[in-house]
Amino acid sequence: MSVDPIDRLLTQNKAWVTKSKEKDPEFFHRLGKGQSPEYLFIGCSDSRVPANALTGTGPGEMFMHRNIANQFHPHDLNCLSVVQFAIEVLDVGCIIVCGHYGCGGVKAANSPHSYGVVDHWLGDIRDVGERYERVLSGLDEHARHQRMVELSVMQQVFNLSLCPTLRSAWKKGKRPVIAGLVYDIEEGVLHKIVGGLCSVEQAQQLMPDPRAEKLPPLLLD
Repeated sequence: MSVDPIDRLLTQNKAWVTKSKEKDPEFFHRLGKGQSPEYLFIGCSDSRVPANALTGTGPGEMFMHRNIANQFHPHDLNCLSVVQFAIEVLDVGCIIVCGHYGCGGVKAANSPHSYGVVDHWLGDIRDVGERYERVLSGLDEHARHQRMVELSVMQQVFNLSLCPTLRSAWKKGKRPVIAGLVYDIEEGVLHKIVGGLCSVEQAQQLMPDPRAEKLPPLLLD
């Protein structure tokens, strides 16, 4: 007889609770008092990108928002609400936009095929691809995909910098800074491609010139 998938999760939950209490008897008591995370993580919904696991953070350390291909759309009330709460209530110190190589959303956005409703969601990525087509066209499929992942993260960081809540905080001299990361699933390593932005002026200098002969190296770390 096969194990019910929910029962399996409940069994694993009990094991986690037991292990956590053995390590720290006050762990759940402290969590119950509230949260004060340092980070807001805007990542992809991909099941291979577990934010806490790949950053080594635990419960209470990272506020999260995830969607297909880690997008920040200026009219997405869900993400806008998360950002406002993170800045004005939780006072996070850093907002991270994290993409990943092998992203199915980026691949779909660069495909000639139609995938239904998600095509509307991926429009910003297609716009990035069209804007940089001149310099992307000379790359092989693998390199082109990686560059598109990187460029999309940079575009979402730029979009985030235009968020009124964030700009208001910056105008008052308050945090957070914003950063862009890319996760290499095959290596398990995070790379920083944008780091420490804390003004609209910095964000305006972010995107590479699409008229250039080739794109500069984007990975910083």
